[in-house]
Amino acid sequence: MAENGTDCDQRRIGMIKEQHNGNFTDSSLLSERKRRDREERLNILLWRQPLVTLQYFFLETLINLKEWTIKLWHRRSILVSFLLTLAALTATYYIEGTHQQYVRYMEKKFFWCAYWVGLGILSSVGLGTGLHTFLLYLGPHIASVTLAAYECNSVNFPEPPYPDQIICPDEETTEGSISLWAIISKVRLEACMWGAGTAIGELPPYFMARAARLSGAEPDDEEYQEFEEMLEHAETAQDFASRAKLAVQNLVQKVGFFGILACASIPNPLFDLAGITCGHFLVPFWTFFGATLIGKAVIKMHIQKLFVIVTFSKHIVEQMVSLIGAIPSIGPSLQKPFQEYLEAQRIKLHHKSDGGMPQGENWLSWMFEKLVIVMVCYFILSIINSMAQSYAKRLQQKMYSEEKTK
Repeated sequence: MAENGTDCDQRRIGMIKEQHNGNFTDSSLLSERKRRDREERLNILLWRQPLVTLQYFFLETLINLKEWTIKLWHRRSILVSFLLTLAALTATYYIEGTHQQYVRYMEKKFFWCAYWVGLGILSSVGLGTGLHTFLLYLGPHIASVTLAAYECNSVNFPEPPYPDQIICPDEETTEGSISLWAIISKVRLEACMWGAGTAIGELPPYFMARAARLSGAEPDDEEYQEFEEMLEHAETAQDFASRAKLAVQNLVQKVGFFGILACASIPNPLFDLAGITCGHFLVPFWTFFGATLIGKAVIKMHIQKLFVIVTFSKHIVEQMVSLIGAIPSIGPSLQKPFQEYLEAQRIKLHHKSDGGMPQGENWLSWMFEKLVIVMVCYFILSIINSMAQSYAKRLQQKMYSEEKTK
């Protein structure tokens, strides 16, 4: 894989020599200027410079829309085919006939899968930033299904997408008849779709590094620059973080498909580095994406799912609540809301939604709802700040190019 980039390395060396022979002879001044520009960009935040941030955000949005429109125009044959397919599906959806039952079934499944794929993409999109949708959505969903399965002794409640609340079926079941495998099978679709979304969200670092390697240019991206510096100082790395990053890079580079699979199959905050490494060393797309998809959507997803199911099994939850009560002084006061929440969930599972039973609000559920709102708002703010900083980077790069032409 390293041999594939020999020509790109030679072009990069040539570009560096040209820069040293041109206007930017003093590399220390250039690096200092880039450092100041980076600090200036990082200060463009909504709570520090609201007007500038909003202005840059809207300008960056317009530029992105223009770029996407141009790309769609260059691929207008694909766009026309997509629109024709969409028109045919729309006609099939609205025309009455015996096929409507299958159309409704496919519609329900499609939107259910798209919902979880979208949450997975939100969780991993970008370089280390994202909305932690496993903790906010998928984890609680698996936990609620687990609690319901043990309480109902069945998983025969409605198929996804569920209604507002899960209701135990009317059929008689034997106590303790529910199995771990039955719960895993019940939540497999949404868990695998979420894992596939996280695999899709890992593609931007790969494409960025691959494009930079093929073009011979060095992108003004902090993650990629950190990767380049790590390669230069690989032998002298001493701290644990640098050694961990270097280990991931060596594993992916030397082992290939199975190295990527190993990195993707465990909760790994350094996996963005694996995407950059694969792009930099020109690993084929399907080797990278195939290993990432299998690792995240199948192996890692089953590990996480099993952990949540075991953690929220009936006897484990009861033991945790009893342990909370054993805490000196504050134990009983903390134990009470947990007991009330679990009892409310049990009651909810055993009455029909039209029964008119009043739903009390527990402070735990209230806090979780507010936490979700806060994290979603923070994610939106981070998107605004990131796009504003991207526009500031465009302006700085334009200044560099103008100075080079003088």
